[in-house]
Amino acid sequence: MSSASSMVDWALAGRTARRLVSPGPSTTREDAAAVVRELHEAAATAVAHVEALTGLSPAPGGPVPEVAVVDRPAWADANARGMAALLDPLVEKLAEQQDSRPGVLATAIGSRATGLQAGGLLAFLSSRVLGQYEIFGTGGRLLLVAPNIVATERKLGVDPSDFRLWVCLHEVTHQLQFTAVPWLHGYLEEQIAEFVAATDLAPEALRERLQDLLRGVVDAVRGGQSGESEGLMALVRDPRQRAVLDRVTAVMSLVEGHAEYVMDGVGPEVVPSVRTLRKRFAQRRKGAGPLDRVLRRLLGLEQKMKQYAEGRVFVGGVVDLVGMEGFNRVWEGPQNLPRIEELTAPERWVERVLGRPAVLA
Repeated sequence: MSSASSMVDWALAGRTARRLVSPGPSTTREDAAAVVRELHEAAATAVAHVEALTGLSPAPGGPVPEVAVVDRPAWADANARGMAALLDPLVEKLAEQQDSRPGVLATAIGSRATGLQAGGLLAFLSSRVLGQYEIFGTGGRLLLVAPNIVATERKLGVDPSDFRLWVCLHEVTHQLQFTAVPWLHGYLEEQIAEFVAATDLAPEALRERLQDLLRGVVDAVRGGQSGESEGLMALVRDPRQRAVLDRVTAVMSLVEGHAEYVMDGVGPEVVPSVRTLRKRFAQRRKGAGPLDRVLRRLLGLEQKMKQYAEGRVFVGGVVDLVGMEGFNRVWEGPQNLPRIEELTAPERWVERVLGRPAVLA
């Protein structure tokens, strides 16, 4: 999983996460097996509803995504592998471009330290994430984290079957986005590669900054107050990098907002308690809980978190103006993706992309 020049020892990160991960909610073996079966069934059921509402369908000849119901350690392992597959080749290329490889011993020590920190963060997140469509490293796989789904439905006091289908609607939407829009995966990889290529830091200096960032994240998880942090923006000095970060933020806001729109848009005929689910789930997101602190510290700016929430506003606004068919023009190519300033002004996207004034029907 890790090479000698890796910035992070991802194998160690995975092992550390497995060692630190907290246990899931108590349940019998029979109940756990029933949860796994129902989640597989809910994921299969969600596909038709998502396709009907969005008007999207997988590209012909594409891979058939796998649905995996996993526990917390398996989620952490999968994300360690995915991050290694994405980042290690990019850092390797950066080192070659700058001809600044540190010694083998320095690399091993640095990557182990960062691996331990990354493992701690993965362990923490593994108890919070409900589901995820893997974009990098596996060729596309839908992960449903069973213990977290059960823990959340119990905490919210909601109907388990409704909640499981509701979660699957969100994650299957992400699956459909990347199977119906084949260029989207490559676009994200290109943006990340461009971000790395624009850096003026040697890999060793970049690792040191990453270690500082992860230490700040751990402090945030524990509720510490270490002053303002630029988060990931601390790694950004070149204006080209900030432009890339804006593009990535905009596209991730789009895909998250689209999934939020779908999970609510199916209506009570599909998920009878959908309004209750949304109300209680929204309440869960309020406040400055541990995950909020992590995300804010990682992103460094409240404004970046706000933009993710604005994705839902953008999708709903465009659909209100031009319908779902008009909105789906967003998937035709990178030039049709929203710009960051259009997330809060969907009418500007309509005017730019569709070439006509945005007027509510």
